[in-house]
Amino acid sequence: MAFDVTDAMSAVRPFRVEISDHTLEDLHNRLAQTRWPDQLPESGWGRGVPLDYLRGLAEYWRTGFDWREQETRLNAFPQFTTEIDDQTIHFLHVRSPEPNALPLIISHGYPGSIAEFIEIIGPLTDPRAYGGDPGDAFHVVAPSIPGFGFSVPVRKTGWAMPRITRAFAELMDRLGYERYGAQGGDIGAGITGMLASTQPEHLVGAHANTDPTAFILLGAEIPIDTSGLSAAEQDHVTRLQKQFQPDAKGYLQIQSTRPQTIAYALHDSPVGQLAWIVEKFKEWTNPAADLPEAAVDRDQLLTNVSIYWFTGTGATAANFLYESYHSDEGWVPPSDVPQGTAVFNSDPILRRLLDPEHAIGHWSEFERGGHFAAMEEPDLFVGDIRAFFRDLR
Repeated sequence: MAFDVTDAMSAVRPFRVEISDHTLEDLHNRLAQTRWPDQLPESGWGRGVPLDYLRGLAEYWRTGFDWREQETRLNAFPQFTTEIDDQTIHFLHVRSPEPNALPLIISHGYPGSIAEFIEIIGPLTDPRAYGGDPGDAFHVVAPSIPGFGFSVPVRKTGWAMPRITRAFAELMDRLGYERYGAQGGDIGAGITGMLASTQPEHLVGAHANTDPTAFILLGAEIPIDTSGLSAAEQDHVTRLQKQFQPDAKGYLQIQSTRPQTIAYALHDSPVGQLAWIVEKFKEWTNPAADLPEAAVDRDQLLTNVSIYWFTGTGATAANFLYESYHSDEGWVPPSDVPQGTAVFNSDPILRRLLDPEHAIGHWSEFERGGHFAAMEEPDLFVGDIRAFFRDLR
């Protein structure tokens, strides 16, 4: 299926990631000149990212991490930009060699980017090459959310989830896909759910990945109904809430109320941006991992951070939460589109809360993994997507 380009306003343009030598040198110089704070003894991770850990990771970012290698990996995927609603939308569009592949739009979350998908695009688009069934192949479309990665600059306010969902629906239409699946986690899960509600005539299925941390953190924003739980189950939910609230919600409160204030630190200091993101990879990945790089590949993590730094989107990504909290657009009604959920770092209480009637036809739980499932457990992640969509093609 070819691109459907009917006029200049809907043009789809090829894109390559090309970070200049000057920009790369500036990053290295800023890292070398970091003014490091003191740290109280025996603080651990309880007060934030430990000094010794971050210094070591920043030094590896400066002297050991090979951005050019990662840039080459990113550019191995066909990338494009297009203008939708006066906003540049960047996206990967990787066509499968299998003629009957199902189009699939995958949406990332925060603090993520297209770097999350480096390890899963090959198996999704070309399962035959990875020992899978060619009948499970997808044409993958992976957009960068406006204000994230290469979907910049953001020219207007109001880019909350409903507007993003409309833009992504327009993107799939512009690419000529009339029938497709959707997948996402975190913000991407919300986009996927909205696509199911607003585009039911086009969507064959909506698959979301989640984890206990993400759900409990949003408990104040999406009220948790525990009325149907036993006393023991209610106590379990309370313990989870005390574990993750309010300490772990500092970023959420700042970015949803004063994103411009934190923007200066994220935009000016690469170590500030690194700490802001890496803390989430420590708190939201599988708790069995002592350090973020024990849960995800260190170079893939730094590729994600580097994209934020080079594009200056630490600031604009922070604005997404502000837009979401101040949007006048309400949530859309539930959809009849088939739903699938994959829970990583599973906790049995989640289904009792999210799907007490077992209305979600496909529900998978995995002990391993966490919030960044595509990076933490790519094989499990790909396998569940294949399984969910297998009967929906």
